[in-house]
Amino acid sequence: MNRPVVLITGALTGIGRATALAFAREGAQVVISGRRGEVGLALAAELCALGTDAEFIHADVSREDDVRNLVDQTIAHFGRLDVAVNAAGTEGQSGPVTDRTPESYAAVFETNVLGTLLSMKHEMRVMLAQGSGSIVNISSTMGSRGAANASLYVASKHAVEGLTKSVAIEGAASGVRVNAIAPGPVETAMLNRLTGTAERKAAFLTNVPLKRAGTPEEIANAIVFVSSEKSSFLTGEIIRVNGGKTAS
Repeated sequence: MNRPVVLITGALTGIGRATALAFAREGAQVVISGRRGEVGLALAAELCALGTDAEFIHADVSREDDVRNLVDQTIAHFGRLDVAVNAAGTEGQSGPVTDRTPESYAAVFETNVLGTLLSMKHEMRVMLAQGSGSIVNISSTMGSRGAANASLYVASKHAVEGLTKSVAIEGAASGVRVNAIAPGPVETAMLNRLTGTAERKAAFLTNVPLKRAGTPEEIANAIVFVSSEKSSFLTGEIIRVNGGKTAS
């Protein structure tokens, strides 16, 4: 497709930011969203400097009015929506299940699950009418296994994978593909928060067969591929990009 229109939620840091840059370098027209206006406008300018059209639209994905406006503004500006990457997410606070509260549940699920659901609801609204489109959600290695002291994050990513598969079935007959990328450890601020110290981070990475964390750019490359016509027969799948962490 010539100069596709790509919408990315959670685009201001980490994997979302790297994905925006990767699509811009491919020549796509990019809409980025997040909750920090100054950062978003700076990234949009950076993307435009790469020679593409880019817009920042403020959005909190847990608020349906924000998500509806984000998609509507994308259509108003570019006329269509070809690819949507739902990268907004949070790890929440770690700790045993006995310490979890309704508030800590909401802090994770409103972004990771409700945010993904609302994003797909309005992205699908447009893509079904078009008869085409590709949605990529962001799961995690923890979307298919358990982890002590991370029950809410793990549960939220299991939910993202279930949503991905279900909406893929809904969209298939209309030519809309829905997949998820499930990264392993990636060099982001989230990984540093989760591990806490350089020593704990190094120990954590010994469980990765490739013996290192991935880079945001490596995950972004996978997202670009899964979004593209090169993977046109791929839908309803969870692509685990994790250095071999789930190979055994």
